[in-house]
Amino acid sequence: MLTLLAKWFIPGRENTSDPAVRSRYGTLCGALGIALNLILFAVKVFAGTVAGSIAITADAFNNLTDAASSIITIVGFRLSMQKPDSEHPFGHGRMEHVTSLVISALILFTGYELFASSVQTIRSPEPIRFGILPGAILLLSVLVKTYMYAYNRAVGARIASTTLRAGASDSLSDALATGIVLLSMVAMRIWNLQIDGWCGLLISLFIIKSGVCSAKDTVDLLLGHAPDKEFVQSIQKIVLSHPEISGLHDLIVHDYGAGRLMVTLHAEVPADGDLLTMHDVIDNTERELKEKLGCYATIHMDPVHTNDAHISEMYHKVKAMVKEYDPALSIHDFRMVKGPSHTNLIFDVVAPYQYKLTDRQLRESLSECVRKLGEEYYAVIQIDHGCTG
Repeated sequence: MLTLLAKWFIPGRENTSDPAVRSRYGTLCGALGIALNLILFAVKVFAGTVAGSIAITADAFNNLTDAASSIITIVGFRLSMQKPDSEHPFGHGRMEHVTSLVISALILFTGYELFASSVQTIRSPEPIRFGILPGAILLLSVLVKTYMYAYNRAVGARIASTTLRAGASDSLSDALATGIVLLSMVAMRIWNLQIDGWCGLLISLFIIKSGVCSAKDTVDLLLGHAPDKEFVQSIQKIVLSHPEISGLHDLIVHDYGAGRLMVTLHAEVPADGDLLTMHDVIDNTERELKEKLGCYATIHMDPVHTNDAHISEMYHKVKAMVKEYDPALSIHDFRMVKGPSHTNLIFDVVAPYQYKLTDRQLRESLSECVRKLGEEYYAVIQIDHGCTG
């Protein structure tokens, strides 16, 4: 169904890097979610009334909350499409994350309300009536929610939307929860087991867990999280494809929403190279990153000595020494400053976050290692933290 609707309502649907196409996909998924959830709400209220089941009725109102969440999803995609302005120069892409947080809050509220109702039902249980029609409605609900999980998951992966991925997880939880309600009705019919309240309690825990996970994922995006490893590798491949660039470091990715990635990095270029030529290479690299990865890049040139045999030899010795000390460490920005009595080896060391040693301890340990390379060598070390490799 979604594929057919996409053909009708999303022109240029193959170009998912286009923010407009991405927004139309989100709107279409949201609209379909509203329609399906409202239908499920209506039929489940009817089934819950016929069967006298608090779990079915509560599950119906969960679908109503899901419909509201779909409305918020559409609003979020629409707001995220607004163009940059003087107050928001990087656009409004993170509005999608804000609306995801609102959806998470609604999910948690629904879970809490269902938890309270289920506890009351456990304390004062009432018999439920099994019927073919309520059972068929619940089975249909499981199938519909499984379908919603499938299309939200597929489109979420296609357009890289955490909102739709969260919706997929929520739909899967709903399918499992409704399946549990159906099992409780069967248990009452066959074994006369009154587990309606306990099933409602279990559903509430599913909903609360879904809300917590969704909120955590959204908060991670708002706080800023490490970029995908594949994306970093793609950046490295493009940058290092230019023969004038011998290495890169201090790579930072700022995510302001889909299609609004800002990248900064330091590129190592020959110290004796022509300045205008190197500047042209950097400009071309920034342009290539924009064309191939859709990110806005700012590259800082770091001059390194590539033709000095002694500096190159010492660089590889220090690099091997640091790797032998701890494979999790790496170095960059290596320089040598010679004096009449000693030579300073100046370099940056990148250590993982929350490293086992303090910066001071690590600096002192590596300085002692450098002294073993020769009494005339002194280390001047700057410790950075981040992903090494």
